[in-house]
Amino acid sequence: MKVLVCVAALLVLAGCAVNPATGRNNFVMMSEQQELDLGQRYNQEIAKQNPRHANEALQAYVQQIGERVARASHRSQLDYRFTLVDSPDVNAFALPGGYIYIHRGLLAYLNSEAELAAVLGHEVGHVTARHSVQQQSQSTAWGLLGQAVAIGTGIGAAGDLTNALGGALVSGYGRDMELEADGLGAQYLARSGYDPQAMIGVVEVLKNQETFARDQAARRGQPQPASGYHGLFDTHPDNDRRLQEVLGPARALATGQQLINREAFLKHLDGLPFGDSEATGVRRGQRFYHADLDFTLGFAPGWSLVNRPDALIIHSADQQAFVAMTLEDNAQRLAPEAFLRQRAGSSALQAGTRWTAGEFQGYTALLAGNPTRRVAAVVQGERAYLFVAVVRNAALQTQDRAFLEVIQSLRKMTAAERPLAQPQRLYLHRVKAGESMAVLARGSVLGEEAESRLRLLNNLYPAGEPRQGDWVKLVR
Repeated sequence: MKVLVCVAALLVLAGCAVNPATGRNNFVMMSEQQELDLGQRYNQEIAKQNPRHANEALQAYVQQIGERVARASHRSQLDYRFTLVDSPDVNAFALPGGYIYIHRGLLAYLNSEAELAAVLGHEVGHVTARHSVQQQSQSTAWGLLGQAVAIGTGIGAAGDLTNALGGALVSGYGRDMELEADGLGAQYLARSGYDPQAMIGVVEVLKNQETFARDQAARRGQPQPASGYHGLFDTHPDNDRRLQEVLGPARALATGQQLINREAFLKHLDGLPFGDSEATGVRRGQRFYHADLDFTLGFAPGWSLVNRPDALIIHSADQQAFVAMTLEDNAQRLAPEAFLRQRAGSSALQAGTRWTAGEFQGYTALLAGNPTRRVAAVVQGERAYLFVAVVRNAALQTQDRAFLEVIQSLRKMTAAERPLAQPQRLYLHRVKAGESMAVLARGSVLGEEAESRLRLLNNLYPAGEPRQGDWVKLVR
């Protein structure tokens, strides 16, 4: 007990610091320079997993809006870097020290420059309030306290238990920190000349995304999805008391002539890829097309594909069977069997077979283990595509045929297929008399859910209608 008291006292003495954004004392165990160094290291790793969107004019626009908001923040001296990620995910996040990412998928659903500023301002709020530093410090403190418990009691498991408790406490920012970031971001909006009410608009956009995902799951008889980015509000944003309270101080800062800049913002989105992009590859039904690498790949009905920067992951509907494909260097131009044996090392390959599909030469085998895996290599010159397939909680044979169908579907695209590797894109349309969302959705490339998705894109979900003369975002 004496050890615990001493450690706790030292942590409190070492970790109290005034929060630069709120003025309150927070528990931190990191100097500002350490925070900046940590952010720089994280950023190098995060950048590898979050490819930068290729439109540099749009990147410059996002940086410009972000800098305008950040200059009005409590830590305006930091060198903020705003990056638009080439991903269809609806997400944004901040690293320590001012590295802020917004995904292209979220940008597509915003409807004004003020809303973009609100997203970036919210993330700046996380930076200025040092939320990630507080989490890191709490995690470190729990680890030290766990070690002290283990030493003081002689029971090593106590350290594991305390670490687990600390991890649970600091996983995710939680509603308090998210609300604090909303309040700070809204203040930065008002100070930089934007309408702070845009923060409500953003939360409404995100709430509608969550509602749509739940409605979609209910129609399909699927489990309800977890909340996505900022999915914190059970009520409508206009009726959420705590959200309204934290935005109150920002409204007092507004001059009455705050910017929204809807039309200028929408023009920046004209031509933006919607969903997959050419650079990362495009999903069309049960096939995947990659323009730069000039290949296509198929997968069974009911299966899904997750397109990550480091791998394609194809999985069954119950998420019990997985195939992962990675692109590897084959500078030595090894044959597929030799390449696969080199990668398998001392592990024995069993029941190997070869095949050829035009320029692609393949070899597949079983890799014994617990569980047994289906592995394959498909080579094309100095490129090699490496496959690993596995089934959870069942024998490989239950899904092996489906695995082989995926692996052996890899081939070069035909001339007729190359247009399929081009993404869907946003375009602007001025609403004419008599044009409802149902009318605008007719014949849409978005398919049977086109009307709902177009409403989401234009913040009209679930039943709103555009007015004559409004600009709306459509997809082609």
